[in-house]
Amino acid sequence: MNNISPFVDGLIEAFQCLPGVGPKSARRMVLHLLEKDREAGKVLAESLELTLINVGQCNECRIFSEQEICIICSDKKRDSTTLCVVEAVSDVFAIEESHQYRGKYFILHGHLSPIDNMGPHELGLDQLLTKAKENSFSEIILATNSTLEGEATANFIFEGLKGLESLKLSRLARGVPLGGELEYVDGGTIMHALSGRTNLKLDNQS
Repeated sequence: MNNISPFVDGLIEAFQCLPGVGPKSARRMVLHLLEKDREAGKVLAESLELTLINVGQCNECRIFSEQEICIICSDKKRDSTTLCVVEAVSDVFAIEESHQYRGKYFILHGHLSPIDNMGPHELGLDQLLTKAKENSFSEIILATNSTLEGEATANFIFEGLKGLESLKLSRLARGVPLGGELEYVDGGTIMHALSGRTNLKLDNQS
């Protein structure tokens, strides 16, 4: 606390809920808004309130959307036979920026982690398995992060889907560094990882 004003102190503390924002960074942001751009602060507050009130999850892919069906899922030009499973919405941004994928998505919003109470239900895996059985997907890409948790999540999904006939299950190629998170990988690396993805069923049979 800076003991300047309860409102200022409270706002500085509130800004620290953002990842990577510590006390000094939060204080700098708050002072900037108060000293130089109060109108921008009002716009930020209004936009934040509207977004938190109106944005939920797409019923199909679970990405953030103010509509029941998001823009990506409702886009008829996208390949509806390919589904890419990712851990976070930020991963969708990373893949879209590579301009190498035009299919649909399914967002887990995390990975299997008993310590964090993140199990199959929290990740929507029942919904994913139902989608895979009810839709005519030709390929499902397991694009979870190359971490221990990401690999465990991908293996769990693979075990649930490997019995589906004519469905190709693939994993991103190792262009994505082991231990890395998709959100921080550059677009060129993601492009090569997508183009060089491997068939898990073939690997399983060999």
